[in-house]
Amino acid sequence: MSDYRPDIARLQSFDDGEWLAVEREYSGRLLAYVSKRIRDTQAREDVLQETMLGAVRGIGGYDPIYTFEQYLFGICHNRTIDHLRRRRLVTLDTEEGEEDRIGITARAHDEETPSRIVRGRDLEARARGMLIEILRAWVQETWAEGEFTRLMVIEALMHGGWRNRDTWQRFGLRDETSVAGIKFRALARLRELAAKRDGSKQLLGAIAQGAESGEASLDMSIESAWREARVSCPARHWLARSLAGSLEPGPREYVRFHVEEMGCPCCAANLEDLRDRESKADLSAIFERVQASTLRYLRSRSRA
Repeated sequence: MSDYRPDIARLQSFDDGEWLAVEREYSGRLLAYVSKRIRDTQAREDVLQETMLGAVRGIGGYDPIYTFEQYLFGICHNRTIDHLRRRRLVTLDTEEGEEDRIGITARAHDEETPSRIVRGRDLEARARGMLIEILRAWVQETWAEGEFTRLMVIEALMHGGWRNRDTWQRFGLRDETSVAGIKFRALARLRELAAKRDGSKQLLGAIAQGAESGEASLDMSIESAWREARVSCPARHWLARSLAGSLEPGPREYVRFHVEEMGCPCCAANLEDLRDRESKADLSAIFERVQASTLRYLRSRSRA
């Protein structure tokens, strides 16, 4: 099973066929995400429809730092919150901090001169993009090496905010110094990956936020980027294999840890979508109505 990757250029040209392919591929997992948070069936359909229309309208500003799935889940999360707020629900049916696990968040900047703001924002954006790239590279490298305990330890620290004491006990390590050693080696490898991509050290310096050693500030940046870009989410075909029971112990335990202990809402929605594919025929009418809404919007643009 391969992971579908839409053609962004075709989406940005408002190609009917590519947008319908996107809806066929992603509607199930988005609806699974919404269904965990909104009980009313009609409201769920409305949020799904608003998500797809929002994706079409915003595709011109799509940032390739993020995966297309993150782009969709970010919109879906916002539309879900909008619905709950309209219903005057103060407490959302979601865990505190879930916004950071969905991706794409806005940032404020101090008041400065226009030129400094532009330069600062450009450097920050490039630094953050590079950090996300090297985090993904580290995750892929660690996965390929079969070092799943190392991957879970770093995710627990960087994403979950676990303390060293809790982490070594959870993973059966010798003591807290074992956790510190894993973290030290991971940070060293991340700096090696960063140096290969940034010979001038300008972006690496921005990642470290100006600190000479950079370790404490770099840690904070990593935590933020890890959550925002969901760098450790397993590809959909790994989730499918976990459901089929065909994964080896290492990746199987990691998928379970990532979904259940780290509580990734997007991977949980993917798993539910995969698990329920047999019954998706019952949802075909919903998907047809969502597609009809998208087509009306696309054709209105072509007539404009």
